Amino acid sequence: MNLLWDLYWPVIVAAAVAGVIAGAFGFRRKKRGRFSLAAGIAASLLLAWIWHGPIGTAERYVTSVERQTRHVLVDWEMPSVRAVVARDPVKRTLILSGPADDFQRAELVRILNYVPGVGNVRWADSPEAFTLPLLVETELAALISFGIGLVLAYLLELRRRSRAQWSW
Repeated sequence: MNLLWDLYWPVIVAAAVAGVIAGAFGFRRKKRGRFSLAAGIAASLLLAWIWHGPIGTAERYVTSVERQTRHVLVDWEMPSVRAVVARDPVKRTLILSGPADDFQRAELVRILNYVPGVGNVRWADSPEAFTLPLLVETELAALISFGIGLVLAYLLELRRRSRAQWSW
């Protein structure tokens, strides 16, 4: 398990359920099928945004990662180094600052990459690598789960149609 899965599993499950429901309506009705699928996608994306922002899961993620990172820094006897999660937008990038020599800088990057939920670690004076914002990752996970739900709905519809031809 990782921290991202621990916090965002309700979005992933809800998007899959929305995919099954939208697919059940979309695959049975020719005229309103596209509307059902578009409404399901919109509902999944809206749910992911609400879960990320207004409900506060992004802040719980930031708090949890910074707390775990602080414990790691204290365990490695580097309490003067400060580690914060990149914000505006929230990313899975950890930004380090404070006094450290070259060896410590390299090793702290390596060690802190193993903190659950951290995607990238960099020092404040180093160039920023491209990482997706956490909201975009959540939206992509919701769309993938929605697609899995659509596949399940399609398989259920195929089964229903194949059984319907034998009802005499």
